[in-house]
Amino acid sequence: MIEVEVNSFLPETTCMSSQKGSDYYRNKLQLVDKHGPCSPLGKKNLSIEEILLEDQLRVRSIHSMIGKQFSPRDYKAKIPTKAGYSLKTGNFIVNIGLGTPKKYFWVSIDTGSSLTWIRCQPCSNCSAPTFNPSKSSSYSSISCTSPDCSQLGSNKYNSPQCTNCMYQIHYADTDFSIGNFGREKLTLTSSDVVPSFQFGCGLRNSLGDSTSGLLGLGPKQVSLVSQTAAKFGKVFSYCFPRSASSTGYLAFGNQTGATSSGVKYTQMRALSRLPDNYFVLLMGISVNGQRLNISSSAFTDPGTIIDSGSLVTHLPRSAYNILRAAFQRAMSNYPSAPPTRTLDTCYNLSRNRTVNVPAITLHFEGGTDIQLDPFSGVLFKISAVQYCLAFAPNRDLVDQTIIGNLQQRTYEVIYDVPRGSIAAHHCPPPPPATPPPPLSATLPKVGGGGAGGFSAQATTSAHQCRCRLCLHPPQAIFPEAEVEVAALGRKITTSATAAASAQTTSDNVAEGGGEGGQR
Repeated sequence: MIEVEVNSFLPETTCMSSQKGSDYYRNKLQLVDKHGPCSPLGKKNLSIEEILLEDQLRVRSIHSMIGKQFSPRDYKAKIPTKAGYSLKTGNFIVNIGLGTPKKYFWVSIDTGSSLTWIRCQPCSNCSAPTFNPSKSSSYSSISCTSPDCSQLGSNKYNSPQCTNCMYQIHYADTDFSIGNFGREKLTLTSSDVVPSFQFGCGLRNSLGDSTSGLLGLGPKQVSLVSQTAAKFGKVFSYCFPRSASSTGYLAFGNQTGATSSGVKYTQMRALSRLPDNYFVLLMGISVNGQRLNISSSAFTDPGTIIDSGSLVTHLPRSAYNILRAAFQRAMSNYPSAPPTRTLDTCYNLSRNRTVNVPAITLHFEGGTDIQLDPFSGVLFKISAVQYCLAFAPNRDLVDQTIIGNLQQRTYEVIYDVPRGSIAAHHCPPPPPATPPPPLSATLPKVGGGGAGGFSAQATTSAHQCRCRLCLHPPQAIFPEAEVEVAALGRKITTSATAAASAQTTSDNVAEGGGEGGQR
């Protein structure tokens, strides 16, 4: 058990990003939680209900790719939508530069998609900043007959008489992006520039997301990871911050020193029906140091996805039921609370000053063990009263295990594609955090140690911690819910006049970015 102060989960409304220009972000892209106070998108925070609904639909979309519950057209992407309200493409965004002269755009990162695409002019149904290829001297189209066009596979959208290569990508029901497949200069950081990056220039986009597109980090040939293989060796990593009020980073190449003997890798797996995803084998789960009686076969077919875009971890129902029972026994001294969507194991902690959080460890193939952070990976704060186990059972016929980004937070997750392995170790501590100007304006062992795991001081008191990415700082996961659940079904319509006005505003915003997401 790990004793923590309940008020440590209270939300922070001020962005506490590390200082611009620090070595912590050198040659890295700053990762921002788009639902939090560091977000540059300038939109009202989503409610917890909305966030959990988005997560539920994304997981169902992934399951549909395996179970073939939809038509073949619906298999072509991993991010679903919901009626009347376009689904967001993951929690975390980065700022990238595109073109000559370069313009900056906030895009979602996704390890479950390989194709990168940006909203482009002339754009249909675009409210976010858009890229204008006609104003860039470095943009070039790709021919329909080019081998580069062929690598799009099922995402190719060419007519028999086409000249320029076109792409299409669909999102589980009616949302899509369609446009030209071209080449452009991509700026990741001031020292990392990709001169002829292949990407989708979206002309027809039905997604209502406020980002400008998606950065595909999947394993296929069209992904950013594969296109930069000569420079970065198909190695990348990210550190998700525990709190939405702080920032993390996305790094390319081995910048971590993760080849040391203290970091242990687990083997990557592949599933032909989901070629855009990264798979590993989860072998078991422990609660308070006791291995649960879950057969490893519960996780091996069809494997375990490490997903940047899913929020909570989803388990086969048989495995989840055993985990829930052990967690409930450990939390028997606390009063229960009603469930919230997929989270059915909740507690009322309104009268508690501290709570003893059960220690949960995930055991992966090869002896890699990850003890989850109690503030993000174990308990999820729904409200000032309600706190829930941050795991959910699968509700579809497919028993696909998906490790969500809550369970990955405070760890640097390293993808070494040539080596065929994934590793995790604690994120390096950032420099002292100070509130910056608003961005919109300008896997360890319990007990620790040894070559086979990652040490952690599991009993650090919350009030002793003053940094923003330390093991147990006093901060929350998401701000208080502010959006009414009734808004879930609201249709978003835009008149031609409003769209033109939004486009003018978008152009102005697009020109206001900075290196690596910093202002």
